[in-house]
Amino acid sequence: MGSVKLIADSGATKVEWGLLLGDKRKIITTKGISPYFLSQEAIQELLQKELLPRLKTEIDEVYFYGTGLFDPKNVQLMKKVLKKVFPGSYIYADHDLMGAARALCGHDKGIACNLGTGMFSCYYDGKKIVKSRPGIGYALGDEGSGAYLGRKVIQYYLYETFDEDLHYRFTKKYNTDRAEILENVYRKPFPNRYLASFALFLAENRGHYMIENIIEDGLNEFYFFHLCKYSEAWRYPINFVGSIAFGFKDVLQQLCKSYEFEMGKVIKKPIQALLDYHS
Repeated sequence: MGSVKLIADSGATKVEWGLLLGDKRKIITTKGISPYFLSQEAIQELLQKELLPRLKTEIDEVYFYGTGLFDPKNVQLMKKVLKKVFPGSYIYADHDLMGAARALCGHDKGIACNLGTGMFSCYYDGKKIVKSRPGIGYALGDEGSGAYLGRKVIQYYLYETFDEDLHYRFTKKYNTDRAEILENVYRKPFPNRYLASFALFLAENRGHYMIENIIEDGLNEFYFFHLCKYSEAWRYPINFVGSIAFGFKDVLQQLCKSYEFEMGKVIKKPIQALLDYHS
């Protein structure tokens, strides 16, 4: 049957675990793991409670791709935890950018981009990441991300830029006000997730010229500030993963055309493609 492999695509909100048993596959979801928010003990406890009871098999190899693992200290912490939880297993831990690159490009050269709540991009040579342009966070940049697009929606609402029809639709959907929005953005935890939740308003109101402008401008900024900085962007396919990329792939396609880029794959979640890579 070959070795039993466990592959993880981990974000701060949730982790998707893919179990490879020969040609059988199983996906398990647990709470998110970020070494910036959880201690070693807390991560170990989460794995023992939420993951181990659902595996029901010995694991030979673990491949963990996660948020926060650009920091080598966090990679060491993660490996330590995984060794305790899976003693005797081969352990590999790397950042989510490598997970996205392998899911999107496999063993080929290409540009890999993630457009979800946040954003990042890299040039991958089929083996390793040669250049990368991680975002600078929702407060300063993250052009094209859910947080960036959601922030634009809120600006249009609070500045009363939306026409009467969109203003009515926004009020009906969110039933919120200026004070509540500012409280969520400036005082409460995870303002990036809060901002990103408003990107759904864009998806639900496609076709309105103001909505199309926000989407196109936001994604164009990602192309201008990030993709245009790679000389390889004109030589290899541009691939995307993430909910924003998947939801607005028609706009990405249009922009690729105008920048004379070759459009590659667009996938919503990396886990199935990572299982393909490791099988």
